[in-house]
Amino acid sequence: MRGFGRKVRDILDKNGCYFVRRGKGDHDIWYSPISNTSISVDKDILSKRWANSVLKKAGISERL
Repeated sequence: MRGFGRKVRDILDKNGCYFVRRGKGDHDIWYSPISNTSISVDKDILSKRWANSVLKKAGISERL
């Protein structure tokens, strides 16, 4: 994995989110009990802005 993908997954995991299934292409579907929603997470998140957007959708206030 390049970019911020691993960091985002580590933060999601640390905050109680969990992997649900593989999505289309190079995306994975994660579930956030904080925001009670499923989130599509790209394997290679190259933009810090996009990484923070994923965390925000998960209801996590931590930012990169």
